[in-house]
Amino acid sequence: MASTPADDGQGSPPVAIVCVGMAGSGKTTFMQRVNAHLHSQQKPPYVLNLDPAVLSTPFESNIDIRDSVNYEEVMKQYNLGPNGGILTSLNLFATKVDQIVNLLEKRAKPDAEKPERKPIDTILVDTPGQIEVFVWSASGTILLESLASSFPTVIAYIIDTPRTASTSTFMSNMLYACSILYKTKLPMILVFNKTDVKDAAFAREWMTDFEAFQAALQRDENADALGGVEGGGHGGSGYMGSLLNSMSLMLEEFYSHLSMVGVSSRLGTGVDDFFAAVEDKRQEFMRDYYPELQRRREQREEDRKKARDKELNKMMQGMSMGQEGAEGAGAAEDSDEVDVASDDDDEDSDDDKAKEGLQARYQAALGDGDDSIMGDASFAKYLYKQR
Repeated sequence: MASTPADDGQGSPPVAIVCVGMAGSGKTTFMQRVNAHLHSQQKPPYVLNLDPAVLSTPFESNIDIRDSVNYEEVMKQYNLGPNGGILTSLNLFATKVDQIVNLLEKRAKPDAEKPERKPIDTILVDTPGQIEVFVWSASGTILLESLASSFPTVIAYIIDTPRTASTSTFMSNMLYACSILYKTKLPMILVFNKTDVKDAAFAREWMTDFEAFQAALQRDENADALGGVEGGGHGGSGYMGSLLNSMSLMLEEFYSHLSMVGVSSRLGTGVDDFFAAVEDKRQEFMRDYYPELQRRREQREEDRKKARDKELNKMMQGMSMGQEGAEGAGAAEDSDEVDVASDDDDEDSDDDKAKEGLQARYQAALGDGDDSIMGDASFAKYLYKQR
């Protein structure tokens, strides 16, 4: 039976909540509210800040990218702009992902030396406001897959509700959420933030009732027509209206795989609903997503092992050919000796033993049995140990 992430026999593993959202969606304020809510329940989370450009955060981070990467110095050293600096900082930080996951796994278990310290129940991850820098980068993929390989991981997509009131901006947000879902392949919760300014009931209705969205789209088209400007930022008419209509049909199946909650980070309303959705997604992760992640991980390990074996065989064949050439040269120099079958057998046996011994040492050096996240670095670790 396959083991579950961070399964230590002490109960369910902590859930990792990765907060993503466009700049200005209230993501940091949402993180603060969720952090305060968990502290009020005597269940303090383990907080990771992955935004290297933020000047200050309204919550305390257990692991902060700014402690190990200087964003401004990265921009100067590599002659980069703001987004390039954030991307490069994440790439540098991703090299420490094995240390981070090992630390999280340790904190998820009871500490015999500090029995008063409770194992963590929740991991909160704050990401940069530039979604594409995190979601579509190699470093973001490494960080997310490393988390998901050890803990149930849920994506919380924060949406600015007042800015999503028109059908066109709503559909744009849904398409962005769709791309994130299929890129990360992790359970997702749509968090409609700032419900104290604009109630999110309209969004729930549009996601569950196709005809309601069609009626709203028609209203926006009529409003644009009365305004005298085609496509005046609401629904548009002509091609835009037809496009929105087609996309709403296409996304109907997509909505069925999402949880949607309305939250006010300022007032704290809806936080309980959010954690109820997190629990549902945690169970969905363990039921549907984790077996697939395990299969993909095992497939990668198998492909990596085959590639190593292939390279090792090439190397051994090259060494064998070199050795045969040296033996042939020695035989040509001493042609007076008589070949004896028993001598050949002994030499072949010795060669096979030497080859097997050499192959065993190279297999150990290449780290075939290493199951750690940074297994690819095992050969470097082997060389270091030989010093």
